[in-house]
Amino acid sequence: MGVWKVSGARAVDWEDISIGPGPDATKSYLYIGDIGDNGSSRAEIVVYRVPEPKPTAPVTSTKAKPEVTEQAEAIRLRYPDGSHDAEALIVNPKTGDIFIVTKIAISNPSLYEAVAPYPPGKQITLKNRSQLKIPSLFGGIITGGSVSPDGTRVALCDYFQAYEITLPRGSKSFDDIWKQPLISFDFGKRKQGESIAYRLDGRALLGTSEGRGSPIFQVEK
Repeated sequence: MGVWKVSGARAVDWEDISIGPGPDATKSYLYIGDIGDNGSSRAEIVVYRVPEPKPTAPVTSTKAKPEVTEQAEAIRLRYPDGSHDAEALIVNPKTGDIFIVTKIAISNPSLYEAVAPYPPGKQITLKNRSQLKIPSLFGGIITGGSVSPDGTRVALCDYFQAYEITLPRGSKSFDDIWKQPLISFDFGKRKQGESIAYRLDGRALLGTSEGRGSPIFQVEK
């Protein structure tokens, strides 16, 4: 659909991208997670929020000659308990609340939350919500996350497989979703699976691997 330079942003270690609401109710926003920290040494991480660009036809932008987004807003975040490496960013499609799932290989990953709205220019301390129990003998090495467009399901992936959590029927709080068990499913033979996303109609999950020319897998649910 085209290539865009994100105005007002810098990249330390961009890992995930999500979509959600923002200050202008008439627009949808991209949330770009500069949340990677392999050395667990960053004093803060950043999520850039920018109105979703509207592609034009025919596509003329390239990496060498990109279009430019509107000015991005930097949402500056810190963990309450030291630095963490993370690759999964999830945004509540109704409220714009941000959730980050840490990437950890020894035990179960932790879930952190920042509640919208976000004070401009101020560093926000994330809230440690819980640990997610990954149904895997290898523990959880979470590399991507997504939420369904209707906000009733969350999907996570690691290098080998994927997991889904479903909001209980009749529940009126998105927070209830984190109390439910994660159900694993086969997500295809990805070489180094680092992304997962719901299809726009919410009826399928899409994923791919790192590396040029990696195929996209689709699993219909």
